[in-house]
Amino acid sequence: MDLIPTYVANDDRYDGRMKYSRSGKSGLLMPQVSLGFWHNFGNTNNFDTMRAITRTAFDAGITQFDAANNYGPEYGAAEANLGRLLATDFKPYRDELIVTSKAGYDMWPGPYGDHGSRKYLIASCDQSLKRLGLDYVDIFYHHRPDTDTPLEETMVALDQIVRSGRALYVGISNYNAQQTLEAAKILHELKTPFVINQVRYNIFDRHIEADGLKEAAKEAGIGLITFSPLEQGLLTDRYLNGIPEDSRIARDHRFLQASALSDARLQQIRDLNEIAKKRGQTLAEMALAWILRDGAVTSVLVGASRPAQLLDNVKAISNTTFTAEELAAIDEISPAK
Repeated sequence: MDLIPTYVANDDRYDGRMKYSRSGKSGLLMPQVSLGFWHNFGNTNNFDTMRAITRTAFDAGITQFDAANNYGPEYGAAEANLGRLLATDFKPYRDELIVTSKAGYDMWPGPYGDHGSRKYLIASCDQSLKRLGLDYVDIFYHHRPDTDTPLEETMVALDQIVRSGRALYVGISNYNAQQTLEAAKILHELKTPFVINQVRYNIFDRHIEADGLKEAAKEAGIGLITFSPLEQGLLTDRYLNGIPEDSRIARDHRFLQASALSDARLQQIRDLNEIAKKRGQTLAEMALAWILRDGAVTSVLVGASRPAQLLDNVKAISNTTFTAEELAAIDEISPAK
């Protein structure tokens, strides 16, 4: 049996490189950059690389690890791998971590392994805790709205998950502005600690602006955490000169197709890259900084395939201030719709 080198966290992990923002009106502070387990933590990935990424993240002050029941491949694999890491590396630091999971998409066969029923959410939470090897998660989310299940049933299930000790807080994901306000009304009446909505948001996908979700979250007293902040890697310098063989487009067609890199999109990427260079940032750094620019977003979820990539992302928080001219130029390249 191979011996696992003992991990001792960096004493300087809270030295100021990472900034922490309050999630809505709650007492919970989140790192402005969080580590997502959607990609790169399944059974097809190298476990030593996963270990290096998570250690690097925590050493840089990233205290939030975000998973879901069906992240993989295969379903459950990301949680199981996170569970291994929590047991071998992060057990002494459990109280310094925000560990989150979700349920709402398909997970197991039959009528009870999907959507938003009380039966599915509570059963899925129990399964997630087993894979993670934890007594509780810090935040448990409903992963997507389910119009076929009464919203009250879903929200009462989330409330029960907290009251039973399975989670400290609850969140929702992919809910629009109106759905967020409706969920908040129920959860506030129940006095459930509802703290966050996790949504897709980036320079190329600005639907939450048109929907008014930022304003709705503020009204509800919750935070926002955004996924796909780099549009699956398009908002980086990876594709400025073609498609690299080791890129996501080339090796993994589940989430990003070559058709996404049209001539028009490539021109947008090049134009944005020029703005980033003038700011002294990489395109990825600027894309993350742009999301955090106005304080409406509590944290951005980033994925990483290697530790250095993660550290590059953390640099974004050192400059999240934009001039009016820079914002106007970005709006011209990729306007809100």
